[in-house]
Amino acid sequence: MKKKNVINPIKKYFPIFLLPTLIAFTLFFIVPFVMGVALSFGQFKVITDVEWVGFQNYIKAFTFDNDFLRSLGFTSLFTLVSIISVNVFAFLLALLLTKGLKGTNFFRSVFFLPNLIGGIVLGYIWNLIINGVLGYLFGEDISFKAQYGFWGLVILTNWQLIGYMMVIYIAGLQNIPNDLMEAAAIDGASKFNILLKIKIPMVMPSITICTFLTLTNTFKMFDQNLALTNGAPNRETEMLALNIYNTFYGRSGWQGVGQVKAVVFFLIVAVIAFLQLKFTKSKEIEQ
Repeated sequence: MKKKNVINPIKKYFPIFLLPTLIAFTLFFIVPFVMGVALSFGQFKVITDVEWVGFQNYIKAFTFDNDFLRSLGFTSLFTLVSIISVNVFAFLLALLLTKGLKGTNFFRSVFFLPNLIGGIVLGYIWNLIINGVLGYLFGEDISFKAQYGFWGLVILTNWQLIGYMMVIYIAGLQNIPNDLMEAAAIDGASKFNILLKIKIPMVMPSITICTFLTLTNTFKMFDQNLALTNGAPNRETEMLALNIYNTFYGRSGWQGVGQVKAVVFFLIVAVIAFLQLKFTKSKEIEQ
């Protein structure tokens, strides 16, 4: 008696479940992206009236607008500092909160809460706090020096993201087999060697995820930058997303240039994120 071939229900209905998501992704991501790339080669005020100008907008973005390159440099430095600081502090907190200390669950919740606050609200809150401190100590505010804005953004970003990344690191640390660490301790390995040789290599998947999330969140930051400094002083703390917004909506006749910046911005984030994922994944080990 022949056995009937049983069709896996997941394979059978997969196209049906995929179709709505695929349609939404195409309509709201692929189509706008393609239109955006096409618009970067035109001069326009509305997308129904576009004059083809070739690469003039690209030339204009890199030669007639020094603010774009300055914003790129500021954003790159801010992203680098934030990636290091956020992930180091998040990992240290995760180590501390996986030692079975009393009140661990409470502290996990407290550290995670800032991630739930919206970027605009968070920016205005920290604007008041930082201006209060600077006013009391130096009689100045955050718009007085670019250094104030830079470190204000770093502090805000750390306060917002550390708790979220901490949760991911905790999950990674809790997946490490206790037998492995006990065996290392019996063999005479110090706590530092266990951290360096076992814990960090074993949580590399978490490091990959957290580094990627920190990179994309900081490089694309807009609302916190708008609320905290709005680019002051003299647009020296203006990040790339805010620069693109100001170019597109604040400079008449520069809509095409703003679109160019958006395309370049996407390519930079995509390339850096791809290289980061490839590098950190290469450090992961088989568990």
